[in-house]
Amino acid sequence: MSRHSAITDVETYMQQLGLAARQASVALRRLPTGRKNAALQAMARHVEASRDTLLAANARDLERGRAGGLDAALLDRLALDDKRLDAMIEGLHQVAALPDPVGEIDGLRARPSGIQVGQMRVPLGVIGIIYESRPNVTMEAASLCLKSGNACILRGGSEASESNAAIADCIAAGLAEAGLPESAVQVVATTDRAAVGRLIAMPEYVDVIIPRGGKSLIERVSREARVPVIKHLDGVCHVYVDATADRDKALAIAVNAKTQRYGTCNTMETLLIDAPVAAELLPRLAEAYAAHGVELRGCERTRSVLADVTPAEEADWHAEYLAPVLAIRVVEGIDEAIAHIETYGSHHTDAIVSESYSLARRFLAEVDSSSVMVNASTRFADGFEYGLGAEIGISTDKLHARGPVGLEGLTTRKYVVLGDGQIRE
Repeated sequence: MSRHSAITDVETYMQQLGLAARQASVALRRLPTGRKNAALQAMARHVEASRDTLLAANARDLERGRAGGLDAALLDRLALDDKRLDAMIEGLHQVAALPDPVGEIDGLRARPSGIQVGQMRVPLGVIGIIYESRPNVTMEAASLCLKSGNACILRGGSEASESNAAIADCIAAGLAEAGLPESAVQVVATTDRAAVGRLIAMPEYVDVIIPRGGKSLIERVSREARVPVIKHLDGVCHVYVDATADRDKALAIAVNAKTQRYGTCNTMETLLIDAPVAAELLPRLAEAYAAHGVELRGCERTRSVLADVTPAEEADWHAEYLAPVLAIRVVEGIDEAIAHIETYGSHHTDAIVSESYSLARRFLAEVDSSSVMVNASTRFADGFEYGLGAEIGISTDKLHARGPVGLEGLTTRKYVVLGDGQIRE
């Protein structure tokens, strides 16, 4: 079925995509690194050659989005320009330059029988990725899945349908130029919501689903999926400033963690201040936040120092604001800070600012989040900053992948045994 043809039977169409992806995944297992890199470089060339087409398609999406009442933030996420196309091209080159994890064998050790046992890193198989708004995710997801040896089925948001179709053409051209099956990367060509329901319920074809988008999308996928899901629902991130903290260091970290970008999942949403330093630090912090236009909502002890702060309600401790709003709570030491994070946190990213080695070690050991930091901004919870080169998303799950998911997170391991004729007695 042509990607551009009218799709009336979503069930059959998704079955066809699933079967084709499964077949492609078998071929991708055999691909040497050079062939995968050649495809990525070819995709980059086709994006460069298709700038006018991509921008025209995106302009149509933007026009439709404005007419449909999309807000300014969503329109910004939807928009492509030359700078974002440059970033897309550079991203393809960067992924091509990354080490290929597929086929690595580690932990090889000799057993008394004479065999050697180790583990080999291998692709997951077929990955379904569901995302909203940002059309550049189409290329990011395609490149990471391809480099890690996985076939993928990509379902972008209806608001970016024309942009995604144009990017899909560049992907298909790059795959063809490198002699790879076009079904290695398939972009779902229907905006029918039934396609999502089918994609997440095909365990015979799809090995894992990765949703990237708003909380309602991720909740739906998590609730209805019949295949494993790599996800995070919320980014309720904390910074705890301990009484031993270097004051200037604490100020810089607490301000950066909130104000460097507001709309990201690793932005701090609640600041916890140790009681002995609250009176000293809170006025300095309030002044810095005021300069950035951040609204503060505080507990009673916070308001005893900062009288103009809005009283915090129970909902504020649970809130992922994704906006210039910050909840502040004064706590009695590290035990109360960790208890607060355990109660209200989302297991995403939490940080302590402290000059005490023992307290920092306790925080690292006892806070149950996918990233735990000492004397650093939560904004560092990112695949690029962690040296992964790129990421497909962040996982707050505990099984398989946790934290930023890069190439290794899109692979699994199998045991390999090397022998020389051994038989078991």
